[in-house]
Amino acid sequence: MNTESQIEFQIKDLHKSFSGNTVLNGIDLELFSGEMIAIVGGSGCGKTVLLNSILGQYAIDKGCIRILDRTHELWGLKNLSEFSALDIDDIHKHWGVVFQRNALFSGSVYFNIALWLKEIKGLEDDVIKPIAERALKSVSLPIDEQFMEKSSNELSGGMAKRLAIARAISMDPYVLFYDEPTTGLDPTSSTKIHELIFDIHNSKLKDESKRTSIIITHDKDLLSRLRPRTIMLHHGKVHFDGAFDAFEKSQSDVIRPYFEMMPVLHKKNNAEIEVDTSQYKRKGLLVD
Repeated sequence: MNTESQIEFQIKDLHKSFSGNTVLNGIDLELFSGEMIAIVGGSGCGKTVLLNSILGQYAIDKGCIRILDRTHELWGLKNLSEFSALDIDDIHKHWGVVFQRNALFSGSVYFNIALWLKEIKGLEDDVIKPIAERALKSVSLPIDEQFMEKSSNELSGGMAKRLAIARAISMDPYVLFYDEPTTGLDPTSSTKIHELIFDIHNSKLKDESKRTSIIITHDKDLLSRLRPRTIMLHHGKVHFDGAFDAFEKSQSDVIRPYFEMMPVLHKKNNAEIEVDTSQYKRKGLLVD
């Protein structure tokens, strides 16, 4: 079972380069179950590469990533490189991912939630419908039949983001990854997403475990409201790892300029490396 000191991800001396360009240059981190963690840093610092390395989408050049294996009765850390393709698919059943770009499936609201519950868990519609209703209700979206049949293409940006989160939590994941969850949203919608992330993080799972939330963001307001453990990457290394209060007050020559520039960076659609979402769909991850 989960404990407060249970390590969810252990990363040691992680290196990753692309075409000779070093992106991650010796990352050492321990992320614990039940934590809310924000990963920040300027464009190109390696935030998204780190996320994709944890998800197993990139073969790392050096180092190791150990993840909490919940596929057996006794949970334990296991090196990501030791998992077979089928094993990692099982691990991904316990994770939910909400990506920056709205890439909801074509089709209805209900279809977006039901697809993975059918494909991954093998559930039927009579079981899926109450799950979909609970997930939609938890993100403050309607649960009536008319809304369920509404095309995802007709949703506003804020509603589409909430549907993406509902789709992720419908699998009841232990870990939720958010990649720039408020980019492109107006202040009111962003505030609602902040509250939603907080509420979901603090909701208990069926076994009374607490979720782990990992958020990649430039959103200073999100950090100010949620006060997560804050990790800043700089030049491919961990430059800061601690409480948001200390990050906010830091006068570091690296942290202070970035902190002041966060509102500007938040407005930019500055993906570091294009993500091939087909890989996540193949592996059963819930992608937005």
